[in-house]
Amino acid sequence: MRIGVPTEIKVEEYRVGLAPAAVREYVTRGHDVIVEQGAGIGIGASDDVYRSAGAAIVDTAAEIFATADMVVKVKEPQPSEWRQLRESQILFTYLHLAPDVAQTKGLLASGCTAIAYETVTDPNGGLPLLAPMSEVAGRLAIEAAGAALRKSADGMGKLIGGVPGVAPSRIAVIGGGVVGTHAARMAAGLGADIVILDRSLPRLRVLDEMFQGRVRTRYATLEAIEEEVIAADVVIGAVLVPGASAPKLVSRAHLARMKRRAVLVDVAIDQGGCFETSRPTTHQAPTYLVDEIVHYCVANMPGAVPVTSSHALNNATLPFGLALAEKGIRALIEDPHLRAGLNVHRGQITNRAVADSQNLPAAAAETILAA
Repeated sequence: MRIGVPTEIKVEEYRVGLAPAAVREYVTRGHDVIVEQGAGIGIGASDDVYRSAGAAIVDTAAEIFATADMVVKVKEPQPSEWRQLRESQILFTYLHLAPDVAQTKGLLASGCTAIAYETVTDPNGGLPLLAPMSEVAGRLAIEAAGAALRKSADGMGKLIGGVPGVAPSRIAVIGGGVVGTHAARMAAGLGADIVILDRSLPRLRVLDEMFQGRVRTRYATLEAIEEEVIAADVVIGAVLVPGASAPKLVSRAHLARMKRRAVLVDVAIDQGGCFETSRPTTHQAPTYLVDEIVHYCVANMPGAVPVTSSHALNNATLPFGLALAEKGIRALIEDPHLRAGLNVHRGQITNRAVADSQNLPAAAAETILAA
């Protein structure tokens, strides 16, 4: 199979779909890999390094979309990219389709087979291709919160960990999954006063044991969320409903009762955000104010650390990508966990959560793949 790796074109996105080490794995197994010139600059990998790994370098993304059997990316295709996708071509990348009607329509019109990293599953019910970026985003969320709290950044002027004799910042983490766990771990290391809210009692027990009293846990009733948000200096939105739009757990009405210049960090912004007042921002202009509350809603947080993120992502995606390269569509038929990543196939939505979020019909993946 011919694998294509275009340069990421989303604003301030520096990651790359395949690092040179991953390219070598594909080439060693007899596949052709073509990489757009400059695709690896963000991770410090020159075109010559890719050539040494066995890739061919092409001048434009158009050459990749025109000739590759499978396109491997990081972020969702932009309009100029989805217009170049075609039937029988596999797209393997993050999609986050639920809140993105335009992209969904573009992928449906292309006829391609679009597999989303974020909905691939594992035997334990986890999301193995989302997990590495969730780990990165959770850790970055605390760094972002610390920066946004500074007076020079319109924050309240408070240090996350405090100092002897001065109380630390109070941080509420909504969601005890991978993002929330890593955010709490970073915040605990800085000495913050942390509470994690989640609706899974088994998960709260795991977190309670993991942090051994350094982090408080609360069952996420509406009342509990409201109380902790109002009392917090920082709120981390770490909620995930796989494939679907994130629920809105902090309303604009809550903002009026929060501390002035408190910080909201919405890690769920890729799935529409879990705060009513969230809207996507960029690394260049990461924050904005609504009702005197600082909002940080960067939609590609791990893109700020592309070296760490690209290698972590490749480590997770490589086995699945190699299976697709070796078997094509048959890999989806044989592996139910990879098949869970199938979101769009030949003009039909195959992910129920995406379809429900957009009030569109969904086809059963098993049925249309067997057709």
